[in-house]
Amino acid sequence: MTLAPPERARPQAPEPLPAAGPVPHGLRATARITARAGADGVTGLPVLDGDGPIALRRVRSYGTQATVCVVGAMSAPLGGDRLRIEVTAEDGADLRVTAAAATVALPGRVPGHATYDVELTVGEGARLEWLPEPLISAEGSDLRMTTTVHLAPTARLLLREEQVLGRSGEQPGRLRSRLTVHRAGHTLLDQETAYGPSAPGWDTGAVLGGHRAVGQLLAVGPEFEEEPAEVRVLGGEPGEGQGVRTPLAGPAALTTAVAPDALRVRRLLEAGG
Repeated sequence: MTLAPPERARPQAPEPLPAAGPVPHGLRATARITARAGADGVTGLPVLDGDGPIALRRVRSYGTQATVCVVGAMSAPLGGDRLRIEVTAEDGADLRVTAAAATVALPGRVPGHATYDVELTVGEGARLEWLPEPLISAEGSDLRMTTTVHLAPTARLLLREEQVLGRSGEQPGRLRSRLTVHRAGHTLLDQETAYGPSAPGWDTGAVLGGHRAVGQLLAVGPEFEEEPAEVRVLGGEPGEGQGVRTPLAGPAALTTAVAPDALRVRRLLEAGG
């Protein structure tokens, strides 16, 4: 009896390769502004470089101050985006930066959080007013924002931050924000806040007390060395929003406010400024 030879294994056909296509990734963009005082004292803008969704427009101003408006050229930041703005006011310069509209953090197709980093540098005898419109944290978004400021000893700064947690009728996204201010090489202010899902206690009475808008206005200048800011409580009924203006060692004054909406936060900040 002859045994039949073992059956050879048939080679398997290779698995088809996935179809070629673009690999999704977030947007990378950096915008730069440099303000420089001219011989006549008028501030010029030798660098005004927008990028991606960050468009920069010079706005007519009066006197020696230069004014730049940040204009959103597309929806951003979305999930996975990496956005950055660098602003330098050189010695003796006077610069004001505003925005055309609120910035809305939105969910994106790319997994992971978005980042929005702002770095401000103010030289000797220079003044910078950083006055953007509110940041809105839309439902489903995840944004980590940092603002870092470097001030010379005689520099002046007026900085406003406003955040709205969720659009009308929706819950907020995840928002983590950090503000760090250095003056003459020393830390003047370093604070971090977190709101939305995964941030414990953000909506309790110890933090926002049910409000959906928060803001702060920071003023720094040598004049506070001679006359420190006085503590002031702002607002009336808790349901309408409240704020407080406090002095900082440095010298500086910080106004912080919470309210049901961005309009009432702005009014409280202006009252404290």
